[in-house]
Amino acid sequence: MKSPWLQAVALLGALAGLGAAYLFGRTPEPLPPVFPPTSSERAAIYANGIVESEQAGGSDIVIFPQVAAPVTRILVHEGQPVSLGTPLVALDDAVPRANLELAEANLAVAADQYAKRLAAYRMDARSISVDALDTAKNQAAQARAALKASAAELARYVIKAPAEGTVVTLNGAVGSYVSPQGVYSLHTQGFTPLVVMTGGQERLVVRCYVDEILIDKLPPADQMEAQMAIRGTQTRVPLQFWRIQPYVTPKIELSNQRQERVDLRVLPVLFRFESKGLPAIYPGQLVDVFISRKRP
Repeated sequence: MKSPWLQAVALLGALAGLGAAYLFGRTPEPLPPVFPPTSSERAAIYANGIVESEQAGGSDIVIFPQVAAPVTRILVHEGQPVSLGTPLVALDDAVPRANLELAEANLAVAADQYAKRLAAYRMDARSISVDALDTAKNQAAQARAALKASAAELARYVIKAPAEGTVVTLNGAVGSYVSPQGVYSLHTQGFTPLVVMTGGQERLVVRCYVDEILIDKLPPADQMEAQMAIRGTQTRVPLQFWRIQPYVTPKIELSNQRQERVDLRVLPVLFRFESKGLPAIYPGQLVDVFISRKRP
């Protein structure tokens, strides 16, 4: 006859096995979502999006110098609204300024020679030939054109805003050497624009990229509506359809991370929204977009 303690151990082992089978066989309750669902539409199309300023072409304004020279002054700061023609950056203009002064002196000499010959011709037409008078006149005109060219060359050393907008990036500093290629960055080992501007930030655009296999499921433009989710918040923003960029491109325009599939092609779809009253949101920010058909 077996001892009682062996029977007790066997019974405990059986109970433990039954308990483990019960515990591991249960279906755990799913955890509640960290954020509420972005869209209640089951048929909504998901797409990655990037916030941009509202531009005719949909991209930011990148500004490269037209000449190569060191930076002498930074005339604006990042985040500053500017109007058309506002000076942004001044470059070292010692050489073109000297050329302008030389052109002014040449013009003064040529204009004086022409004035003297013209006065002599008016006093006595036989005192000077018509050819000499015409030559003096042409030389004065050439000197005037050279002065105009020197002034235009000097103006290229002050970089001005090509449109109304907001300065978002200044990549140069006083003393930095810039060229038409831009500013060399030690971090990226490449050249970057000297200045980057956006349009007004009261109204922004979301450029979202729809997977090519979902293009045929997009609603017609007049029946399309979308909702944007700002990552890390519970903010949901309704979007207004703007336009479709009718060209399917490789999906390398967003985060450019190593795990992105470069063989995936996407269709850019643009929506607009008002930024007033929303949390801080800036061009270049990544968001989630859900596109669906308007309800009848």
